Amino acid sequence: MEENAMEIDHGHDYCSVPEPAALDLSLCENEELKREIEDLWKQLEQAKVNSRFGLQRFAGFDEDIRFYTRFATYKHMMAFWEQIEPSTHRMIRVTSSKDTRETGLYVKTRALPAIDEFFLFMMHLALGLKQKDLAHRFHVHQTTVSRIITTWANFLYFLLGFVQIWLLKENTQVILDCTELRCQTLSSLLLQSEVFSSYKSHYTVKALIGMAPHGAVTFLFKQSGIIDVLTPDMAIMVEEGFLIDNLVPCKIHRPAFVTKGTQMSTGEVRHTQSVARLRVR
Repeated sequence: MEENAMEIDHGHDYCSVPEPAALDLSLCENEELKREIEDLWKQLEQAKVNSRFGLQRFAGFDEDIRFYTRFATYKHMMAFWEQIEPSTHRMIRVTSSKDTRETGLYVKTRALPAIDEFFLFMMHLALGLKQKDLAHRFHVHQTTVSRIITTWANFLYFLLGFVQIWLLKENTQVILDCTELRCQTLSSLLLQSEVFSSYKSHYTVKALIGMAPHGAVTFLFKQSGIIDVLTPDMAIMVEEGFLIDNLVPCKIHRPAFVTKGTQMSTGEVRHTQSVARLRVR
């Protein structure tokens, strides 16, 4: 009996109750552990955002937004996104599926969020980054990058094509001028003679462009069909060397010619100054 009593005395007392202070301490430790775990999760999520090359990573850095997209600020880019985002659900995506191409069914699966697809497309336009480079940055296949670029180019072409670009007809609708883009030296001597620019002192590709008076490029003149949309009640502006009077049906604003031995009249001087101010802008 004594031996059994001894064993019972040294056994665990299941009826004992922990001290209140011990319970409080345990609860405090649990709360601290919870907070630490939550902080770690937040840090992990932030690390994921920072490691992923997407728009959210640069949301607070307007200089980076300008560099990657040419939008002035993140706010400007998001304002444009808000205008086009409602139409993205009708976007017809480029896919390798033969059935989708033939039936015109929409493909809703995306390797990237829509906003990051748009960001990728703008980077391609603004920086001319190669598809392989973009694939590495966004952690997608190069083929996926190609399809995203083609999809967004088609989508924005048709969406923005409905935007009215003409000013009111009582104003000058378009200013015509030439632009030159520097190109590589060609191996053919004949082609070299055709593309060399004495103005730029280099080989260039030349194009005639149309620009609205507020600064937006509205037409590339070659094969643009701009002549077909001009009407007699419209007006365009050109340099003195653009002799297109017999090509267009509308009014032409052009600085006055000065030939050897002649002098401009007062009216011609004022007209030339007014044209020059608008063309410089």
